[in-house]
Order: sequence, then structure tokens, then C-alpha cells
Amino acid sequence: MSIQPGNLDQHTPMMQQYLRLKADHPDQLLFYRMGDFYELFHDDARKASELLGISLTARGKSGGNPIPMAGIPYHAADGYIAKIVRAGESVAICEQVGDPATSKGPVERKVMRIVTPGTLTDESLLDEHRDNLIVALEKQESAIGLAILDMSAGRFSLMQVGDDDSLRAELERLKPAEILYNEDSTLGALLETRPGQRPQAPWNFELDTAERLLCQQFNTHDLSGFGCDHLPVALAAAGCLLQYARDTQRGTLPHIRRIQVEQQNDSVLLDAATRRNLEIDLNLAGGRENTLAAVMDQARTPMGSRMLRRWLNRPLRCRNTLLARQQSIQWLQQDYRYEDIGPQLKQIGDIERILSRIALRSARPRDLERLKHALAILPGLQQQIRTDDCAHITELGLQISEFPQLAELLQRAVIDNPPVVIRDGGVIAEGYDSELDELRAISENAGDYLVKIETREREATGISTLKVGYNRVHGYFIETSKAQAKDVPVDYIRRQTLKNAERFITPELKEFEDKALSAKSRALAREKGLYEELVETLAEQLAPLQDSAAAIAELDVLTNLAERALSLNFSAPQLVEEPGLHIEGGRHPVVEAVMDDPFVANDLQLDPERRMLIITGPNMGGKSTYMRQAALITLLAHIGSYVPAISARIGIVDRIFTRMGSSDDLAGGRSTFMVEMTETANILHNATHQSLVLMDEVGRGTSTFDGLSLAWACARHLVGEVKALTLFATHYFELTSMPEQSAGVFNVHLTAVEHNDHIVFMHEVREGPASQSYGLQVAQLAGIPRKVIQQARNTLISLEKDSNQLQQRQTQKNAPVQNDMFVEAPVNPAVERLQTLNPDDLSPREALEMLYQLRTLAGA
Repeated sequence: MSIQPGNLDQHTPMMQQYLRLKADHPDQLLFYRMGDFYELFHDDARKASELLGISLTARGKSGGNPIPMAGIPYHAADGYIAKIVRAGESVAICEQVGDPATSKGPVERKVMRIVTPGTLTDESLLDEHRDNLIVALEKQESAIGLAILDMSAGRFSLMQVGDDDSLRAELERLKPAEILYNEDSTLGALLETRPGQRPQAPWNFELDTAERLLCQQFNTHDLSGFGCDHLPVALAAAGCLLQYARDTQRGTLPHIRRIQVEQQNDSVLLDAATRRNLEIDLNLAGGRENTLAAVMDQARTPMGSRMLRRWLNRPLRCRNTLLARQQSIQWLQQDYRYEDIGPQLKQIGDIERILSRIALRSARPRDLERLKHALAILPGLQQQIRTDDCAHITELGLQISEFPQLAELLQRAVIDNPPVVIRDGGVIAEGYDSELDELRAISENAGDYLVKIETREREATGISTLKVGYNRVHGYFIETSKAQAKDVPVDYIRRQTLKNAERFITPELKEFEDKALSAKSRALAREKGLYEELVETLAEQLAPLQDSAAAIAELDVLTNLAERALSLNFSAPQLVEEPGLHIEGGRHPVVEAVMDDPFVANDLQLDPERRMLIITGPNMGGKSTYMRQAALITLLAHIGSYVPAISARIGIVDRIFTRMGSSDDLAGGRSTFMVEMTETANILHNATHQSLVLMDEVGRGTSTFDGLSLAWACARHLVGEVKALTLFATHYFELTSMPEQSAGVFNVHLTAVEHNDHIVFMHEVREGPASQSYGLQVAQLAGIPRKVIQQARNTLISLEKDSNQLQQRQTQKNAPVQNDMFVEAPVNPAVERLQTLNPDDLSPREALEMLYQLRTLAGA
């Protein structure tokens, strides 16, 4: 049973406080700090018990009812929070902010931060190789606005798209951990299968409020400098997102310094199906093995690894940018420069996320230690990339600043290998602060100090029985015998009289007492204060530090691409304006990486005169590999990378489409064939003459004639109307006659050799159509029982015999043979005459005569 906060008088004071806090955070699990534990109560306790596998207990009664309770140790909270967040839940962290010694009733508590799947910044909660994004969406009329935030890096961007399909494609690219959307919009139905949905009230998307919040965040008069004035729907989403981020962090977000506009026309668009089929960073099973990113990523820093994935998922169309990257790769390969730069980059680490934690004042001691080592590397890195031979590398070098003062400060302030948290101290180095050193010395060396005082005072007073001691009631004291008490100096102040002794205190000992009794707590407080000052000092240099981190990440990606190009035998593609793909010796980078045998390379030529290749050949013969490698080579060229080919000349494309494989969408009520037709329709509607289209086995999900008709019509539309660069794989041999009827269509096939009812795949692409499909041989390789294979072979022989006999009988009887269903019928003369006729030009008599002529032409 959950307890409502309405009638609080029936509850204990502590539960009254808890319920008030919980009422402000109904959608989050409230971690309520009590001593060394975070406690959860009522429904939160039940949910936490299930999610975390912890015991559900009870804590007395409140309002006459038992209070369900579950708890976790506060020092182990990170692991539990990570598990909760991975389950899609959010956590409100409630800390004690009052002083237990002076509090009347429950200690004052306050929610200090909210941890949600999309606003994570803690290192232990994040995947270092993937961006962790939160997206806000707003839909108004024909526009959908997206605002995208990476809280852990401070990247904030926005864009607008025109329809639901484009939105799906962007969400597939971004894979956000959390999605905010206007609860009054129609977006809820579109997002129902996506994790991390957070419907928001409509007033959070007001444009005026959004512009005010954004100007306040960036400290500007207006937003014109960011080039986003023409995107009001996206700005509305950005306002909602910024306010949500502020609410979760319970403070300002100084690491979010700008907002960037992403234009769809700047990038090569990939729809959701294409991203899945190309397995860019997720394979078809949802894992990360055997993907393009897995092969290409040897980055030395986590931030470089994340940037590479952003590049792969958003290839660019700007030829100048791509050429600059190519030139950088070439420079890094000269004299194997990348080999010297790589180890230095590895020592820098993930300063991008460290800086965000510094900005949010949540940086831990080991963050500062890593930053210390990173800053020490920068001068040497600068020396490595100082050049006049490559403009882009020079630009990156200028963006990477050196921070000698910060490096020296951290070197003095932070010890090597500090503890994980500042809670128990031991982070600030000895010699950094004299007051801290003194407090530590007092705390750690109190006994030695007392011995020194005792020795000195004995010598000064000549009292042999003098000793220095301590008890809990009276504190520190100097004790002498009654007989010698008369000989003590005048600055001795009597503190206690005993039967046989007198105890005194001196101003020096009193001062030491005050220091010693509180030295440990004061040392810890002093150290925490110094640590906070250190973080504040670093935060003052946040802007240049973030700019340097971004440049280092890009240098890491380029260095990685240089290494991959040499290690994997890639070549620099020639990027041209005119559409076309001319690839010599192209290879599939992922398949080649997992193969033990040498990969069979193949050529590809597509251009305005050769726009479509009809690809035939046996299953498992390599048709899909050949098609996918064309797409991956094109994609790599559009991130500025070298490509797996002997040579390549690639025209800038606007989109890459794939219709490959078979899958259903049972949750959405769509069969395999319906999914296939939906994806095909998307291609036919959106492809242009600058698009690369891969179509595999269109029409196989329905009856033969229906499927064949659809495949033929789709191919004709792509080559005749759309004029896209198309690879069209099929088992319908009827399509191999298309080159005779449509300009720009050519046949190619994958070779195979049959020997003793067995098949050997050659994986070689040759001109012309395949001679047969080798279906029975492939079935035999798959393990179909021999008896079934033999029955199939007998049936095939019978069907072929019947077909031949039918053809012979039709020929002998002069019976009409079935026409090719795709040969266009000749135009009837009567219809042809009608098409040139203008009835308004005919008199009644001429019209009657024309009617007789048309009857004759029609053969009636």
C-alpha cells in the first residue's frame, strides 16, 4: 500500500519529511539519506527490492501501518544507481544538509541531484565508447524539432525534420537514453517502443520561455549568432531540454557553452533500416562485435572513440571537410608520425567527461589526477603536430592550448593515486597548504609533540616530577607533585587539584589542545575547502580546456584512421562532384577482418550511363557482401577515411538506402512482406539521382508472379524515373532481360563451380547474368536430409520435362507461346490516332467520318 502525503499529522516527523520530499519527486526513486545508508520506503522500497535484489523489510509503523523499507550503504550507492538507471528508472538523491547536533526534530534534508538515464555524468555509470544522449522533441504542423544534449560532454545541438520517417532515422542514429516530448502531441504513438520516454507538460515547450532560457544559458542578447532563428520548433524543444537538465543537476550548467545547428542537407542520410543492415556500430543481433566501428576503432582515448562513432553515423557531404581529413591522414602516415602521437594521446584519457564533472562540481580526486597527467602531456603533443605542411593539423594544434599554470597547480596540489572520493581526505599533497600540513601534523604527531613539551618544561622549571597528560574530562594538562607545585612558573594556570598532585594548563598547551582535539575534523574540512577551491580554479578555464579536448579527440580519430589505413591496406578515395562509384578491388572491411582465407576483391562501376546492376548468382555466393561493401566504402569515403580498395573514385551522394534481409514487426502488426514493402516504398519516394540504393530480393515475400511484377516495376522506376545508382540483387532470372529494354541497366553475377553435385563459391563478380541458382546445392550445404534433396531433384527434373513438352506442343500446333509479361504491348493504331485527335477541330460530318476510320483501324 502506498501512502499519500495528504494527511501528514498521522505520521512520525521523519516520515512527514520523507513524504513531503517524495511528493515533489513522484516519478523517481527517492534515496533518503539516514546516517550511513540511503533508505527507500513504501512503493520505492518495493520497486528497489525487485530491481536490485535487496531485502524488503519494515521500519516500525507510521499512520498505523507498517512501513516497507529497503536500504543500501551510501558508500556503495554508485553500483546500485547504475543498475536502476540501466533499467530505465531515475533516482532522486536526498542528502542531510542540516547539523544533527543543532537540529530539533529530523535533520534537514534536501534533494541534491536527480540521476536519469539521459543526464548521467559519473564515470562508473557511463559507457566510455558511446555518447549518452537525451533528446527533446516537439511537433508543430509539418515540422518536428529535435534538441540533443550530451550532458557528460556539454554538447548541445538542434535540428528540424519534416516527417515521421526522418525522425525515426535520426532517433536510430542518436539512440538516446531518454526522450522528452510534448504530452499533447502525437509523438507518443511513434515512440511507444523506445526506452526512456518522458512526456512533458505543453507549457515546457513555449518558444518565448525557451529563447529566454537559452539566452540566459549562453549569456547572449539573442540567438542569432548560433544560426537557429529559423528553427522555432527545435528551439521550443531545446528550451524544454535545458530546463529538464537544470532541474536534474540542481544548478547551472556552465559546460554547455553553445548550441549547434545540424542540417540534414549537410550529411549523407541513412534511414533506420539502412543503419541496421550496414551494421555500423551494432550488429543485427544487437551486439557490438563484427561491426564497422569494431573494425575501425583503435582510438587511444575514449573521447576519440566516441567521436569516430559520431562520424560513422553521420557521414558528411562537404567535400572540403572530407579532403582536409584525407590530407591529415596522409600527413600522419608520412614517416609513421601516428606511431609517435598515439602513445601520447593514450596518456591524455577522457578529459572531455572530466571537464564536464568539473563544471558540475562533481569531479572526484582521480579526475583531477588524470587531468594533471593530461596537461603534462600537452607540450610534447604540441611539438609532435607542429607543421606547415597540413593546414588542418596546424588548425588542431592551435586549438590545443597549453596550460602550464594549471599543470603546475595540479602537480603541487594532488597526490599520485589519490583515493576515489574526497570524503576521508588524503587527496591534497603535503606542502601545498601550510595550515593543512600543521593540522595533519598535530593530528598525526600529537604524542611526539606532548613529549617535546614535557621535556622542555622539565628543563625550564627544574621540576623532575613534571609530566604532560590528557583525560577526556579535563583535556590536556601539566601535572606536578603537591610539594613542587609552588615552583611552577607564573604563566601556569591551575586546572585541577588532586590528593597528591596539582594540574596546570599553559596558554601554549591550551592552544595545542584546541588544535589537537579538532585537528582531524579541521584538517578534513580544510582539505575539502582546498579541493573545492581547486575545482573552482579549473572551472574558470573551462572554455579553453573544452576546446582543447575537442581538438584532441579529432586528432585521435585522424591518427586512428591513419593507422587503420596502413594496417588494413586501405587507399585514399578520389572524391568527385559528379555521381558515380568506380571501385577497383573493393573489399568488405568487416568480412575481411573475420576471415581466415584471403578476401576476394571485386570491382564496381556505376555512373550516369551505368546506373543499375542486376546482380544474380547463388545464395551464399556473395551478393549481399558485394552490395554492402559498396555502401561501406561509400560511407567511409564520406567521413574522410581511406577505403578498402585498390583505388576508388566516388561521387558525393545524398543518401544511402538498403532493402536487405527479412524481418517482421509483430508489435506493430506488420508481416515480413509488409516491412519489405514499407522499406521499398520509402526508397522509391525519397531516393534521388545522387542516392546509392541497395535492393536485395525484392518481392520474395509473396507469390511468384506478384513478386516478379513488383521487382520489375521497382527496378524500372529506380532506373527510369529516380535514376539512382542502384545495385539490384534478385533470383528472378526474368529481370536479366531488363538491359535489353532499359538504358543504363547491366547484368553482373557471382560465380560458382559445380562438381559432383557439390558447389564451390568463387565470390567473383563477372559481367552478364548467372546461368543457374544452385538452390539444391546450397540446401545440401545447409544440411537438408539427403532423401529430401533427392526428392527435390526428381521433382525439378519432372517440372523441367513438363515445361519442355508443353513448349514443344505449343510450337507444333502453332499455339501462341506465353508472352513475356514485361515486354510492352504495341500501341493499337486506333489509340495512336485518338491521341493526336482534337475533337474541337472537327465538324459533325468530319467527326462521323473519323468514327468509321477509327473502327477500321481497330479491326472491328
